[in-house]
Amino acid sequence: MKSGKGRKGQESRKRLLKAAANEFSLHGFHDTKVSTIVKRAGLTQPSFYLYFQSKDAIFEELMTDFRSHLKKLTKSFRLEQGINQEDVSKRVLAAVETVFQFLAADPDLTRIGFFLNPDAKQVKSDLAMALKENLEAEQQLGYFRFGLEMDTVAECLIGMIEHLTDFYLLTGKKDPASLAVQVVDLMMRGLLPGQASETE
Repeated sequence: MKSGKGRKGQESRKRLLKAAANEFSLHGFHDTKVSTIVKRAGLTQPSFYLYFQSKDAIFEELMTDFRSHLKKLTKSFRLEQGINQEDVSKRVLAAVETVFQFLAADPDLTRIGFFLNPDAKQVKSDLAMALKENLEAEQQLGYFRFGLEMDTVAECLIGMIEHLTDFYLLTGKKDPASLAVQVVDLMMRGLLPGQASETE
């Protein structure tokens, strides 16, 4: 892949990526054409090939960026030793809200990466594995009760995030903060009465 030089080249590249994400989101990979991407970006077809070798290349870059960002986020959330127990819920809440914020920031990219991409299942599987590793390490530190199978917990969390993103976040029915509160309240305190939530 070639890259344009200077600020103008960087801006053109960003416009192509944004236009491509929107086209892939609306029409899927196979029905998206390079000619449509460049038209949406306000550029010419030859200029597309200054930055990307093919439609496959721009799609792969979008997906690589999406996976990479999710992976970095997940690694950054691992709780270190020495956190007060009362602060654990706050840290978990902040982490879940950050994930929802990332998914809400670029709806087109989220639709492709989480739902339309042929590798979407693998993306979520990799995310669940990284989350499981975090949870198991945090369980060993005593932040979560022993006996829980953290692979199941991780899969539940990914399933909740996926469905809530599709049903509420991408439709604009709920915002990242309110969704995070509900997820963490359920996961940390369950359904039974007698446990005060973070919002009470």
